[in-house]
Amino acid sequence: MEVRVDLARIVIQDTSDQQIIFLRERDGTREFPIVIGDSEACAIDRRLKSYKKARPMTHDLLADVIEKLHGELDKIVICDLKNHTFFARLVIRVGSEMVEIDSRPSDAIALAAGTETPLFVEDHVLREICRE
Repeated sequence: MEVRVDLARIVIQDTSDQQIIFLRERDGTREFPIVIGDSEACAIDRRLKSYKKARPMTHDLLADVIEKLHGELDKIVICDLKNHTFFARLVIRVGSEMVEIDSRPSDAIALAAGTETPLFVEDHVLREICRE
């Protein structure tokens, strides 16, 4: 089962190479952090603020490729947690077909940031990380 979550906040610290995003259950109280890199944190922040650079950055490029191939990012799913590492997948609709692509959560969230793309976490991941 998938649980809908939202990007609650992003914490960018100039003194660290690792940044943190917090995801919060949409219809509940559970919240958890994911540690991400500088470039992904900046990409998420930039896309949330609709800031466009003169040339497309990687996540903008991927969004353009999906669109030009007549696809639509249907949803992001954080699907697993192994050895303190989160795993995600992009679910892309191409016509009537759904295509799933393995992704790091930070890249998936950066791709979806600033759009209406829903973000989900598999229930077993949420239970494990939030220790119900």
